[in-house]
Amino acid sequence: MTVPLWGWLAFGAVVVIMLTIDLLAHRGAHVIKFKEAAIWSAVWVGLSLIFAGVIFATMGSEAGVEFTTAWLLEKSLSVDNLFVFALIFGYFAVPREYQHRVLFYGVIGALIFRGIFLAAGVAIVNQFTVILFVFAAVLIYSAFKLLREQDDEDADMSKNIGVRLLRKFYPVSDEYHGTKFFIKEAGKRVATPLLAVVAAIEAADLIFAVDSVPAVLAVSDNTFIIYSSNAFAILGLRALYFLLAGLLKKFHYLGKGLAFILAFIGVKLILQASHKMISTSIPEIPSWVSLIVIVVALAVSIVWSILKPLPEEEDEDTGTEQLAGPDGPDGGGGAITSAGDGPGADLPGSGVNPGGPGLTKTPPSRE
Repeated sequence: MTVPLWGWLAFGAVVVIMLTIDLLAHRGAHVIKFKEAAIWSAVWVGLSLIFAGVIFATMGSEAGVEFTTAWLLEKSLSVDNLFVFALIFGYFAVPREYQHRVLFYGVIGALIFRGIFLAAGVAIVNQFTVILFVFAAVLIYSAFKLLREQDDEDADMSKNIGVRLLRKFYPVSDEYHGTKFFIKEAGKRVATPLLAVVAAIEAADLIFAVDSVPAVLAVSDNTFIIYSSNAFAILGLRALYFLLAGLLKKFHYLGKGLAFILAFIGVKLILQASHKMISTSIPEIPSWVSLIVIVVALAVSIVWSILKPLPEEEDEDTGTEQLAGPDGPDGGGGAITSAGDGPGADLPGSGVNPGGPGLTKTPPSRE
C-alpha cells in the first residue's frame, strides 16, 4: 500500500515536534535520573503504540502488525547498542550531564543514515530478490557471532572508524568544554572530545545497521512501515539507555535471546526468498508469528536471567564502586564510571586514558 504525501508529512511533523520538545526539555546539561528516564521511555513507547493504532486504522491490520513487529524487532536489537554506548561513554569518561546531548545528536544521525539504508535496501530487494539470501546469511552469521562474543570492556575506542575519521580533519583537545563541539586553541579550530564521542556513536550505529536493516526488511517491504517503525524505536533509545544502563549486565541471557531472534529472522528471509524465486508452495512466516516469537524470546531471556543470575564478582583490581543501577550511588544517570578521580579518572577495565591516546586526564571544563 502506497502512503500518500500527507502521511509522510504527518509522520515527519510528529518526529520534528517530539525532537524539539525533547531538546527544549533537556536544553540545560544535567544528569538524567531514573525517574526522568522512565517518564520519557513511557512517552516514547506510548507514542509508538498510538502511531501503531493509527496504522491499524488507516492501513489495515496487516500493516499494523508489520509496524508493531518491526518496531519491537528494532527495539530489541537496539538493546545491544546500549552495551556499546556504555563502553564508549566509559572509555571517553563522558560526564553524565553531557551524555543525553551526545545521544541526541547520535539519534539525529541514525535517523538520517537509517533512512538512506532502508530506502536503498527496499530498492535493491525489489530489483534483485536473490539479495534476500545474502541478508539471511548475514543475520544467521550475526546470530552465531553474538552467541560466541563476550563484551569487550577493554576495547580501544580510539580505533573506532568515526574517531579516526574525525582526527584526519581536526585535532582533538585534551578536555571537555561543556557541550561545545569546537573550540579555539592557539588560533586554530579544534574538536572537543564530545565531538569524538558523537563520531564514535554514529559509527557504532552504522555497524548495527548491518543487522538491523536486513532484519526489518524481512518483516515488510513497505518503506513507510519499516522507516517509521525504526524511527520510533531509535527515538526512544536515549531514554531506554538511561533507564537500563545500570541493569544491562543483569540480563546476561539477553544476548542469547537476540541471537535466536536474528537466526529466526534469517530463516524467515530464506523462506520468503524461496517462496518468491523457487516455488509459491514454500510457506512464508506471517508477521503475526514473527511478533509472537520476538516477544516470547525476549521474555524468556529476561526471565531466565532473573531466575539464574550470574555469581557476583568483586572488583578487586581497581577497588572502584560499581553502580547498582541507573541512578548509581549519587542518584545520577548510570553509565560506566569510576569512583576515583571523577570524570577524568582512568576507568575500571579500560587500561587507557579517557578519550584515547593523546587525551589527558584533565577534569572537564563546565563552560
